[in-house]
Parts: sequence; structure tokens; C-alpha cells
Amino acid sequence: MSTDHIRYDLLTQDALRGMVRRVLSDAARVGLPGEHHFFISFKTQYPGVNIPSRLAEKFPEEITIVLQHQFWDLNVSDYGFEVGLSFGNAPERLVVPFAAVTAFFDPSVDFGVKFEVDEPEDAVAAEISPIPPAVRAVPQAAEEPAVKKVTPSKPARGKKVEPAVEEPAPVVVEAEAQSAAEEDKPAESEKIVSLDHFRKKK
Repeated sequence: MSTDHIRYDLLTQDALRGMVRRVLSDAARVGLPGEHHFFISFKTQYPGVNIPSRLAEKFPEEITIVLQHQFWDLNVSDYGFEVGLSFGNAPERLVVPFAAVTAFFDPSVDFGVKFEVDEPEDAVAAEISPIPPAVRAVPQAAEEPAVKKVTPSKPARGKKVEPAVEEPAPVVVEAEAQSAAEEDKPAESEKIVSLDHFRKKK
């Protein structure tokens, strides 16, 4: 069997993630149509994921959330989505990159897809932020940057020579980390459901 240099498997995964992005974008714009609702599983430790610390401790690898009746402020970008959910009667904000999603399931029509999630390299992980957080400008703390001097060309006779101009040092933009949510024991009504429970038995 010949080698797949095109990598149809990766292209298919990207296409399916695009489908999930489209479905969530439509839901954010017009709401959930009919009986449609979504179960979304994702890696809780994946770079760019932002969830309450108590959930990360309870689900150190993977969690499944439900978008049905009680969710708000769904915001979708090219890289991921943000959504408000209630855990133990406490409102929380979740940020999830599409690259962290492991499964998407709509039980109303028995449709679901699974994804392979590869751990990105550290250099790439820092760039995976679905929704950019608030930023603030701070002076560069590293070694003193080189200053570029601009020297005018030789003037014509009789004209005044302007002194060299020093350009200001650059500014570094630093992301402001969000504070972790306080510890709160989830209520018994909190539902984290396995996808297999909703699949039709054959």
C-alpha cells in the first residue's frame, strides 16, 4: 500500500473541526434549533484551555460539557470558543480551543464525531489562544535594546544640520492572566455525562 503523503486523515479532521465551528457559530448567532443540543468533550490540560481550577482538579485529563438549556454568552472564533456555564449553581466562564476538542455529539439526531488530539510543542502552544485575553503594556525588562540612529544625509551648503534622532525603545505586550475560580463543591445536579451513554445500542 502506498504512503499517504497528502494526509487525508488530517484533512478530514480539520474539515470536521470546521463543521463544529460552523455549528457553534450558528448557535451563538440564532440559538439552538429544535431539539438540538451538544455534548462537547475536550482536554482540560491542553494549552489555551481556561477553566475553573476546581474543575481542572476534578477532571485532570478530559471533561464533557453540555450546551442545552443553561449556557450563555457563547462566543466563537477561528481558534476556539468561549461559553458561560453553571457548575454547582456557580456561573463560570470556559475558554476552549478547537484543537483541544476530542468529541462532539448531538444526541437529538444521534450524530457524533471523535478527534485525535496531539500535544503541541511548547513553542507552538503559547500561540494557541482562541480568544485573546485583556492585555497591558509594560516596559521591556530584558537587556537594553539597541537604539537605531537616523543620520541625515549631507546637507547642501548653508543649510542647518539636524542632530541624530534616537528612536524610543519598543514595548512588550504581556497577557494578563485570569484569576482562578474559588473552590466550590459541585451540586448533585451537576451533570458530566459520558458520550457512550447517549449512543444508540446496535
